[in-house]
Amino acid sequence: MLGGCGSAVLAAAFPEVGIGLLGVSLAFGLTVLTIAYSLGHVSGAHLNPAVSVGLLVGGRFSGKELIPYIIAQLIGGIAAAGVLYVIATGNGSAVGSFAANGYSELSPGGYGLTAAFVTEVVMTFFFLIIILGATDESAPSGFAGIAIGLALTLIHLISIPVTNTSVNPARSISQAIFAGGDYLGQLWLFILAPIIGAIIAGIVYKSVLKKE
Repeated sequence: MLGGCGSAVLAAAFPEVGIGLLGVSLAFGLTVLTIAYSLGHVSGAHLNPAVSVGLLVGGRFSGKELIPYIIAQLIGGIAAAGVLYVIATGNGSAVGSFAANGYSELSPGGYGLTAAFVTEVVMTFFFLIIILGATDESAPSGFAGIAIGLALTLIHLISIPVTNTSVNPARSISQAIFAGGDYLGQLWLFILAPIIGAIIAGIVYKSVLKKE
């Protein structure tokens, strides 16, 4: 939330030196890359309920750990969004969209519900396929964090104009709480679609792509 959404809220359009869409996309990717290498050995560095669900379906995560992980992800996301809110409003500015996700009138490019739903399902699907493949025991060791971080960067480059990119229900929930209004009304899509994409990816990887 702080790395990706923080860059979007504070730096994307900063006068004269704004980092823009490319910079925000890199910020999300770099956040996951650095945390994967620093905390992956502790918890797997999921950071994302959809990732936890996809790994569970793909046979790479224990079901008894799913709820505690999701609770931790939500607490972490909301806490980080709270910190970002304090910083972002520190110069008297209104919170605005707060990098929240949306479709139709809340989509950065005006994309409708169907486009947003398909985008979130497909992008999350490919994200989980990459995670499952890069972390497979038969994959080259030591490179998973790079592949996953670059994948998230690519996903944001594709989908920021459509939905502001979720692929992570915790990210969407935390930002919508502070943005409020219609963002809360559209939140269902950014919980449901990533979970669906992750479940499909887990099934496909386990049944089709996994090396026996």
